[in-house]
Amino acid sequence: MIAATAHELAWVDGRAATLACGIGPVEAAAATAAALAGARPDAVLHVGIAGGRGLAVGTVAIGGRAVYDDLAAAVRLERSLEPDPQLLAAARRALPAAPVVEIATSGGVFRSTDAPVEAMEGFGVLRAAALQGVPALELRAVSNAVGEQDRARWDISGALAALADAGRRVLAELGGAR
Repeated sequence: MIAATAHELAWVDGRAATLACGIGPVEAAAATAAALAGARPDAVLHVGIAGGRGLAVGTVAIGGRAVYDDLAAAVRLERSLEPDPQLLAAARRALPAAPVVEIATSGGVFRSTDAPVEAMEGFGVLRAAALQGVPALELRAVSNAVGEQDRARWDISGALAALADAGRRVLAELGGAR
């Protein structure tokens, strides 16, 4: 179980090994790569809160595709990843009402293109897992609308509660599936 911060992992409470990888795509990729070099889990579930476009605050979204929006070059680069199909199927069983959407990773808030969910670590975590051959999936709870400048309007505690509920359900499903 990987998240940017310990707050996003507090609900795990011993149910799985955890890693607070840090904020942003570089920290996430580096910390995840280092952790996976030392231990090889059966799977990685990356969780966290995020901004949403067209999704209500409190919605939990399953990553159907991770895109690195900061990355553009004249040569072909890895900038999108698909989740592991078995993990995706398990998450869909556990969270049948959750939308399966593209999640954009950007090094700053309000900088992604038009993805339904904007976060800062997902692509880094999923790319590090892919390079190690570890199946991975991203799960995000929407805390704010992308572009909402007034951070007092962000519902971080509500998003953390939604994430905890969804995370427990997905872990329970994975425990039965693996």
